[in-house]
Amino acid sequence: MNLNHRAAALCRTLADDAELLRVELHLQDSGAMVVDCGVKTVGGFDAGLLLARLCLADLATVCLTPSVNGLGPVVQVQTDHPLLACMASQYAGWEVKGEKFFAMGSGPMRAAAAREPLFEDLKYRESASHCIGVLESGKLPNDEVCRDVAAKCRVEPSALTLLVAPTRSMAGTLQVVARSVETALHKLHELKFDLHRVVSGWGSAPLPPPAKDDMAAIGRTNDAILYGGHAVLYVRGDDESLREIGARTPSSASKDYGRPFAEIFASYNHDFYQIDPHLFSPAVVTLVNLDTGNSFRFGKFDDAVVAKSFGIA
Repeated sequence: MNLNHRAAALCRTLADDAELLRVELHLQDSGAMVVDCGVKTVGGFDAGLLLARLCLADLATVCLTPSVNGLGPVVQVQTDHPLLACMASQYAGWEVKGEKFFAMGSGPMRAAAAREPLFEDLKYRESASHCIGVLESGKLPNDEVCRDVAAKCRVEPSALTLLVAPTRSMAGTLQVVARSVETALHKLHELKFDLHRVVSGWGSAPLPPPAKDDMAAIGRTNDAILYGGHAVLYVRGDDESLREIGARTPSSASKDYGRPFAEIFASYNHDFYQIDPHLFSPAVVTLVNLDTGNSFRFGKFDDAVVAKSFGIA
């Protein structure tokens, strides 16, 4: 089950579907393909759903469902392959850099490069004939950046496709909010929980309205998960370990919980690394033990913080 090959299959009709998706394709001199999903294009819901599916290596279902609390549509995700889909692919663990360029990289290209210590824990790395990546950035990468990414993925530049959307765009906002399951898994990994116990995952979070700029969008997308997100993880093993780890898993377990993310970020002089890393988790996490039939729910929703963040009067 090659993650990049699965994602590449989704990209085969990109040229034909560009107008439908409201995206633009840019072929670089090296042969690499850059797809603008919201930097200079409109993009939209369909482009955002595609980005989310590509981030997850098409190992998850992603859809928009009606609002249940007046906060807007809900981005829902479900997967039977949570480790590969969310951790080996979707997690934004690659800082892609170039001259006057920076992006957070997601998608199965990460598994081909396997540059992050996380892959040692996952015991996973793959070779691919074509690599697919998603970049969260307000700029399109130039050919030099594409060549560098391709080299780190061990493919020719002509075998690389990079899809780009800023956080503030419709597509970028949607693909970020589709990370409810991933953020729960990453928090559990930080707490030293054995992720191989997780069999399946379901998650949801409200979709924010597009923000005026990327900084505001980062605040809204984080708040969607921190105060409105719910992850349900289906696991194996004993109940006692779930009770112990579960209490430390939701965002409310962090000392920084309680204010909109933009306020928290500003209080640390916009330095991500000063924020309590335990903040980054869904508002509510439910652990379902497939061996005992018992379920354990932790955390709480805060619609008031979400509404304030989203600018809902």
